[in-house]
Amino acid sequence: MINKELLDKIEFGFKEISSDEKGAKYHVEIKVPMDLGFIERMKLITETIVVYDNGESKIKRNANQMHFVRKDDEYVYFEQEVYLETKAMYNYYFSFEANHDFVYFKKNNRDNYKSVSNDEMWKMSVNFKVPDWAQGKMMYQIFVDRFNRGSKEPLKEMPNRYIHKDWHEDIIVGPQPEHHDLWCTDYYGGDLKGVTEKLDYIKSLGVSIIYLCPIVYAQSNHRYDASDYEVVDPYVGCNEDLKELCDKAHSMGIHIVLDSVFNHTGNDSKYFNQFNTFPELGAYQSKDSKYFPFYKYADNHFWHWWGQDSKPECDGKSKAWQDYIYGEGGIIDQWFKLGIDGLRLDVADNLTDEFIEGIRRAVRRNKPDGLIMGEVWKNPMSIYRGRSYLSSGKGMDTIMDYLIMNALIRYYKYGENDFLNHIIKEVMREYPEETINSLMNFTSTHDISRVLNILGSNEMHYNGDWAWDPNSGDNHWYQKDVILSREEYEQAKKIYKSYLLALTCLPGTLSIFYGDEIGMEGLGNLSNRRPMEWDNIDYGILNNVKKMGKLRNDNKFLEKAGLKILNINPKTFSFVRKLDNKEAYVLVSRVGTREKVEIPEEYKDAEIEYRIDDSSKEELSEYGGIVLKKTL
Repeated sequence: MINKELLDKIEFGFKEISSDEKGAKYHVEIKVPMDLGFIERMKLITETIVVYDNGESKIKRNANQMHFVRKDDEYVYFEQEVYLETKAMYNYYFSFEANHDFVYFKKNNRDNYKSVSNDEMWKMSVNFKVPDWAQGKMMYQIFVDRFNRGSKEPLKEMPNRYIHKDWHEDIIVGPQPEHHDLWCTDYYGGDLKGVTEKLDYIKSLGVSIIYLCPIVYAQSNHRYDASDYEVVDPYVGCNEDLKELCDKAHSMGIHIVLDSVFNHTGNDSKYFNQFNTFPELGAYQSKDSKYFPFYKYADNHFWHWWGQDSKPECDGKSKAWQDYIYGEGGIIDQWFKLGIDGLRLDVADNLTDEFIEGIRRAVRRNKPDGLIMGEVWKNPMSIYRGRSYLSSGKGMDTIMDYLIMNALIRYYKYGENDFLNHIIKEVMREYPEETINSLMNFTSTHDISRVLNILGSNEMHYNGDWAWDPNSGDNHWYQKDVILSREEYEQAKKIYKSYLLALTCLPGTLSIFYGDEIGMEGLGNLSNRRPMEWDNIDYGILNNVKKMGKLRNDNKFLEKAGLKILNINPKTFSFVRKLDNKEAYVLVSRVGTREKVEIPEEYKDAEIEYRIDDSSKEELSEYGGIVLKKTL
């Protein structure tokens, strides 16, 4: 029988000797207590995901023989030089024999040294680094047309665009009154000057990252259907306005991430030009157009994203399209020259791995610590997906955290504790550490209902694919008229406090969708895009969001601290974050009753860093919560 206490005395280390873009060479050394017995057949075992050109994936396992080098009175030493290819994540562990007894040496569960699971392995990355400024910070997402207008000039009339009479006129959720085939073409005139004007407000929340929905010249108010990637939409401002915003934001310690849509353009664009709007020959007009190679074309017709005629799909394998987007002097180079710090990749699953790797090369040649965040709704590291856009270490840095957000909402709404536990463990096990630290943990986004509607109403589909799917599906007209009752609103506010505390303390970047910090409502993904209600601020919610920003910023160790789940039951959720000698114990309640609680012995003397209402170490308030901090 192997003594676990002796296993705990084993020490090892990796020292990088050399590296290039393809991989890195490490000197690995491990020392084992002599009291374990005669040690032989020491091996370092590494595992990583390999994706082949045909889309098949498998786990590649390598066993590296370690060489005996010396021993002293206490330890025996082994070492080896190991070359590892560039990857976002490797799992690794050691194996050896002690007096002919076979042992797996792993991160935890050392009592059972005869087997090893992914949860018990260490993780490491090779040539994969997420920018420090994007790890564990606070983000603010802005749908620009609806945030704030800074320009004093009235919007100029443009074809196919409806201009609202004023900021308070209600949104249009269906087709434009004068053009029954045009959706999302009503404008309020929120612009980049308006964002710059509100930087002090944004900074006051604790924010250090602004994520802007698309701002390029486009045919709709959401601008996910570009007409010209090279210029800012005239209703948003001009290229110089973007540079001014970036410069001012940088002076305040704020980074700018720009939404980028490279899977498709608009059909009313200079590239496709279906309606002869632009002087250049477009792909729709002729195969002789220089833009024709940009698009997917087969069987005498163009492909369209999700069958939407307004969004012809681009060909990520086309050299012409690749050069235009991420080649030298291409679109990405142009945007970064204006001062942006990173990209959010729209519908990243529809982009090829090769295309995303090209984007990374362009981003990093412009800004060595530039960020690439993907819109990926499922597990990007799953071996069953056949994708390498994260695992390769040459593509995205991180993603929007739909998996944990969905599970956390389902926990707060329906008490699904086992599901939350399962999803958190999956993410912690399968994602690279720095990807976890930079996951976009959102209150809500432009694509889903607002957080108060999700938490406070019965409008959500219990059996929907996602916790925020409305019962009413795509009935935007019904959703537009849904307003929480006073009782529902006050209930949602209470739940939101607890939910936001959990979100703030979990690994990742806390992201606030504009308006979620002041109590805005919106059911469905059109009604959630109303103009910012600057004259209708719920200061209770606003002050709480500011407290969360302060909690994050006052406890920098949370940016990269590890996570240990202690307990998730139908009423409460507790976990620990730890980095070096600092720890935070977090306990939140999802129920509207006061709950007696038992704090683990090791945290009973810890200082109270934050509490909801009168929550204490003995009892949580309704939808209460408490954060205890200690230094070891």
